[in-house]
Amino acid sequence: MSAPSHTVLVYASDPAVRDAVGTAIGRRPAEDLGRVELVEAGTVRELLGLVDDGGIDCVVLDGEARPAGGLGLAKQLKDELKDCPPTLVLVARADDAWLASWSLADAVLSHPLDARAVREAVAALVRGREAGLPVRRAAAV
Repeated sequence: MSAPSHTVLVYASDPAVRDAVGTAIGRRPAEDLGRVELVEAGTVRELLGLVDDGGIDCVVLDGEARPAGGLGLAKQLKDELKDCPPTLVLVARADDAWLASWSLADAVLSHPLDARAVREAVAALVRGREAGLPVRRAAAV
């Protein structure tokens, strides 16, 4: 019996970043997860439409995307969605990681991308989603 498939959404305005993330994740980021389907979004409209459609197990957001960066979009997703998929935000510098805390991102990595770190982060987030672990949430007001 094969492991179930998982869907990972990669958002970046730069196609080269989307390609780099997709290459880093590969078709099977971890043996226990089975194959993953990569879905790409180059615009905010595409990102929000795909997330609204459901079935996304993890979202990778480029913090350097233009005109809307991944940090703000992570915060928006966390604030607006009851069942928000876990998010990995890619930031320009390790020193920008504090912004990921504000954005409620579940994980953060900095450029230049380390393929192994990307693969491991995505695998951990997908495993958590599969196990029903809670993701970071905005505080109730």
